[in-house]
Amino acid sequence: MIGYKELLLILAVILIIFGGRRLPELGRGLGRGLSNFRRAVSEREEKEEAPKPEGREEG
Repeated sequence: MIGYKELLLILAVILIIFGGRRLPELGRGLGRGLSNFRRAVSEREEKEEAPKPEGREEG
């Protein structure tokens, strides 16, 4: 489990590497990515829950 000290250290390193100007852009990109992922998962679940049409067996 990551404690608050480790989390602060990680955030500080990210801030140093990317700078303050790039952080909002990175946050938006991450948010869009998560949104697209959730949408894709929910669409897949909807397709799996849809009833499958029963066809006649020939033969």
